[in-house]
Amino acid sequence: MHFLSFEGLDGSGKSTLMKALAQHLQDLGRGVVTTREPGGTPLAEDIRQLILRVGHETPVPRAELFLYEASRAQHVAKVIRPALSRGEWVLCDRFSESSVAFQCYGRELPRAQVDALNRFAEDGTRPELVVLLDLPLEVARARQGRRAESADRMEREADDFHQRVRRGFLEQAQEEPQRWLVLDASQSSDALFAATLAELRRRGWL
Repeated sequence: MHFLSFEGLDGSGKSTLMKALAQHLQDLGRGVVTTREPGGTPLAEDIRQLILRVGHETPVPRAELFLYEASRAQHVAKVIRPALSRGEWVLCDRFSESSVAFQCYGRELPRAQVDALNRFAEDGTRPELVVLLDLPLEVARARQGRRAESADRMEREADDFHQRVRRGFLEQAQEEPQRWLVLDASQSSDALFAATLAELRRRGWL
């Protein structure tokens, strides 16, 4: 079993890549759980609605961070760790690295405090591989254009916020290159899938 997370700006293609990889693993006879953050359990999905809803009271940055960490703690305890214990793969759309990118770089909260809360919520369970689908903001925005009216609160943040978020992902990847796979998300979905499989084979996981 292996725990992978998928990161990047909204519109980068995380969901498409996760779906393709999950199907491939199932075809190989592997047990697979696909999940997301915030969310993944009924309680965590309720928290997701509080975080992302539009037209209600907006949480201040510190409250926003605590909501994400509460969702993560529930998610790890109820979904991720049990799946890994059963010998299944876990593919997660966003994890703690998003909290660093969004709350530390985007909201400009102190990195040490964000890291400490991440470690507390994870309780020793971290992705072995973080797949970053990197994309210029203008390309991500163009891809999101079709769903602009349904954009959530985070998606509606200003461009400079999302530029900081992108930088947050890239700088984390530089800090731990052995744990990150950075892909040019302007490539086709087939190319991204092939590159991901190549990395899994290189690691001896397939």
